Parts: sequence; structure tokens; C-alpha cells
Amino acid sequence: MPDLSFLDTPGLLPAFVAETRPRAHGAGLDLYEYARVTAPLTSLHDWPAACRAAGRRYTGTAERAAAEGRTVTAGEAYRSAARWFHVAGLLPHPDRAAAAEAAAEADEAMRRALALLEPGAERVEGEGFAGWLRRPAAGGPPVPVVVVVPGMDSGKEEFHAVAEALLARGVAVLAVDGPGQGVLAARSAPEPEYHRVVGRALDALGRRDGLDPARTAVIGLSLGGYYVAEAAAHEPRLCAAAVVSGPYRLDWDGLVPFVTATLAQRCGGYEAARAFAGRIDLTALAPRIAVPLLVVEGGEDRIPGVTDATALAEHAPDAELLLVPHGNHLLGTALPDWLAPTADWLTARLSAGPADGTPGGTPGGRAR
Repeated sequence: MPDLSFLDTPGLLPAFVAETRPRAHGAGLDLYEYARVTAPLTSLHDWPAACRAAGRRYTGTAERAAAEGRTVTAGEAYRSAARWFHVAGLLPHPDRAAAAEAAAEADEAMRRALALLEPGAERVEGEGFAGWLRRPAAGGPPVPVVVVVPGMDSGKEEFHAVAEALLARGVAVLAVDGPGQGVLAARSAPEPEYHRVVGRALDALGRRDGLDPARTAVIGLSLGGYYVAEAAAHEPRLCAAAVVSGPYRLDWDGLVPFVTATLAQRCGGYEAARAFAGRIDLTALAPRIAVPLLVVEGGEDRIPGVTDATALAEHAPDAELLLVPHGNHLLGTALPDWLAPTADWLTARLSAGPADGTPGGTPGGRAR
């Protein structure tokens, strides 16, 4: 089992609360409510229960609203519940059964939210993945689609803002949990060869009406950035890829206890986690990424043991770097500076299609 004694380190609780605040903001939580939920905590061990309690309050609100026919209020409350249940699982907490329950609660709350707010949303799942396919509101010809890939301790319930930015631009979105992620974390380990997961997801999308399989892209966040870069190096059906706060490589001996403990829990032990980390290296894969690639980095994102993806922008043949100097990890401190530009970039590449290159820009640009 992972050594979780670091959770009791003096001063770690306020530091974790402060460090997670931008991430909570990026996930769509109200920051005043975040302060109210986290202020009474005296130990990180109480974090999951406090966040799950917040999620259950929203579930209660949703059930009452649904019973009274207030569909929008109910759907929005279920969506907030899903976010809180997801945030409950961010820590490498010793109660893994409770973490699995929180992931299942997040999944169910998201199902109920979409049933009320977007009844056309479809569950899409297969070997090693499960997610929701959401389509833009306007009908018409087949639309492009982007697969949203979460990271080490994340899941499909976190990146609503990314999905909604793409939906608003006429792009369908499949947000997934893959091996070791979200609702699948309790029964699977992380998979470095994530192109196999993306490939199976693309197979499933190819069987859906209303989507254009020739215009498909991926966006990955945090460790998900590595996953989509790895997929872009192998999967010929992709037209473009975006990496947000992704690693270029991991150095196990330099990683902080929070990261090593989380990986050990998800991989099934420290030796498996060390082996997994040793495979997270884009040095050989970067030159093989032939599709247009956007690398989004925050200038204040510094995680010990992690070589960030700015190196990827230098070594991939057709890559651009969007560097936000004041952005942190996942750039929750800088949403306006990266979210809309990234959604626009993906939409433009998908509008061009696989044969037309990069519209209105110069392939291989290094900065924005």
C-alpha cells in the first residue's frame, strides 16, 4: 500500500486547499462555496467526506426540483453534484472503497444532469473506456468530434468548461474515463499505450450517426496530455491534438509524495507505479506526431519530477506553443487566456479537415 503519512504533514491541509482552488474553479465549482466547504476541515483525511456531503446537498436540491417539475434547476444541481463528487476523489485517500463510491456518484449525477439538460446525450463505452457523447444544439450535416481525456487523478466530470466551449462552436464532444480514471479507477490500472483506448473510442464513434469520422481530434489535460500525444503519434484517424499542462516525461525519483502515492494507488503498488512512470516519455514519439498539435502551458506550472510539454512543442513537426505566463497547472488561474483560443484552434483544424492543413495560419508555428 502507498505510504500516506504525508497527508498529516503540518501545513499541508491549507496548502492543498489553496493549490486546489484554481482547479475547483476550472471544474466549475463556486469558489465561495468551495471556501465554505473547506474552511472547517482540520485534516486532509476529512476532505472526501466534506466534498461528498456537498455533492449530496446538491443531489437533494435536484431531487426536490425534479419532483416539482423544475427541470433546469434539477439538471444544474445534478451537474454541480457531479463536480463535487469528482473533487472528493482527488486525494490519494486510504479509503479506496469510499473513493470508488464517490466516482460512481459522480457518474450517476452526470447521467441525471444530462438526461434533464441534454436528453440527446449518449453513453458511449467499450473496453477500457466509458463516457458521454454530447452534440451541439443546432442540427444539420455531420459534425466534427473531440475526445476529451482526463489525467492522473481526474475524470470525465471535471472538464465541463472544455466540453461546453467546443459544443458552443458546433463540435461534438466525447468526454471519457479511461483505464485507472474516474468510474473505471476501481477496476483498472492506468494505460501508457492510450492510443489503444482512443482507437476503441473512435471505433465506437464511427458507429454513431451525425458525426464526421474524418474530422476527429483529441484534447488531454495533465497526464491526459501525455495520453493524447501518445495517441496522436499512433492513431491515423486523428486530425489534430491539444495538450494542456501535459508531461513530456516523468522522473520517478523527483516526483513529490502526492504524485507517487496517487500513482501507486491507481497502478496497484509502488513498483507498478515506478514502471508506469518510466514509460511516460515522449522523446521518441514526438517526431512521429504528424497532425497539427497545440501545446498549452502555464508559466507557473512547476511540478517536481515532471518535464513539461514545452519540449513537445519543439520536437513535434507541426506544433504550436500557447504559453500563459501567469497560468498554473491546468491553468485554472487563467481560463480566459487559454480556453477560448484552444477551442478556436481545435475548431479551425477540424473545419479544415485532414487534407487541408492549417487554415489561416502557418504550420509548425512555435508561439502565439
